[in-house]
Amino acid sequence: MDIEAKKKAIAILENSTDSKLITHLNACVHCGLCGTSCLFYKTFDDPQFMPGKKVDLVASIYRKYCTFIGKVAPNLVNAKELNDDMVAEMVDSLYGACTMCGRCVKHCSIGVDIPYIVHTGRQMLATMGCVPKTLQATVDAAVTTGNNMGIPEDEFVDTIQWMEEEMQDDLEDKNAQIPLNESDKKILYTLNPREPKFFPLSISAMAKVFYAAKESWTLSSKMYDVTNYGYFSGNDTEAKAIAQNMYDEVKRLNCKTLVLGECGHGTRALRWESPNYMHQSPDFEMIPLVELIEEYIKSGRIKLDKTLNTKKYTIHDPCNITRNGGLFNTLRFVVKSAVPELIEMDPYGNENFCCGGGGGMLAMSEYNERRLKVGGIKAEQIRKTGADVVITPCHNCVDQLVQINHTYQLGVEIKSVAEVVADALIIENE
Repeated sequence: MDIEAKKKAIAILENSTDSKLITHLNACVHCGLCGTSCLFYKTFDDPQFMPGKKVDLVASIYRKYCTFIGKVAPNLVNAKELNDDMVAEMVDSLYGACTMCGRCVKHCSIGVDIPYIVHTGRQMLATMGCVPKTLQATVDAAVTTGNNMGIPEDEFVDTIQWMEEEMQDDLEDKNAQIPLNESDKKILYTLNPREPKFFPLSISAMAKVFYAAKESWTLSSKMYDVTNYGYFSGNDTEAKAIAQNMYDEVKRLNCKTLVLGECGHGTRALRWESPNYMHQSPDFEMIPLVELIEEYIKSGRIKLDKTLNTKKYTIHDPCNITRNGGLFNTLRFVVKSAVPELIEMDPYGNENFCCGGGGGMLAMSEYNERRLKVGGIKAEQIRKTGADVVITPCHNCVDQLVQINHTYQLGVEIKSVAEVVADALIIENE
């Protein structure tokens, strides 16, 4: 183990000014209630996957290097060395067996912020260069190319032009546009790169919503990626660089509002976490897509006919949109305005289970088998609703749900919120 890297990792725990970290590291009472909430523990029934165990991994290192009793009598307080074996266990538990969904926090008897402790452990591992290779490759792509899938700009532009032509034919209006790189618009819209790569129809769907609302908006062909896998890797320097790119693009195009596309962790990483990375509040507005659509509906800027959607629908709540983002009512207002029949999962909303794709899991091929295994919980939730369509405002969730749909042979459709709203639009062409 690199001694200097180890010192930097321990220094993260030695930050005595972080009272939240110290409080939560010392708070767990090992009651085990968190286990009933965790999809990894519920799936594998292995104590290693208990959320409290993940807290204890980080806390045991804290006790060893940051407390007197841990230094002189480590066995008394379960204080452990940060060595190669410990690092291997941390990587497997903190990256490979946690989506940082936050469900365990709701079931913790004293409210330990377990995802915060997991993120701290990931920060330590990132400092030592121990981020799983596939996750780090995703971060590297975002830093070096501007999007986490490394999509070349000309390929992106071709996709947008193709979707614009499709939209013009659909709307029977050659003036309908998906504007690119236009300055002085009100809105700069962002995407999850999975959209131009795998789900381009969701781009034209939201373009139709903007068209109906007569919105002043644009996309950037250089910096459109709403995601920030630096948040998941634990490398705050890279997370800051990714956030800075988006801040700079808002300024370059002189837009007033950054609309955060359908990505749960992207919404969280930009709206709530980026001020921590940037050490400043943005001087422009940031708003998640579902909030913007809610405004359009309530103000009458768009009109919907829910009877145009003729199937049975259910909602998968992305953890960072609903439980951690507080958009439960907003999401349901929008969906209920667009569909005739909504069947809720059990449990749903703030209690809903993660799909299994969050926390960077979808980017880490090392854990594909484990990821799809824990997805069985979500598959069973979906099956019990009897719904034909699963709606979710997150393209990471869309991708995971598509794979769950195939693996567990559910026979459902997976749609974004923009797609469902676009299907219900009443277009009033002049």
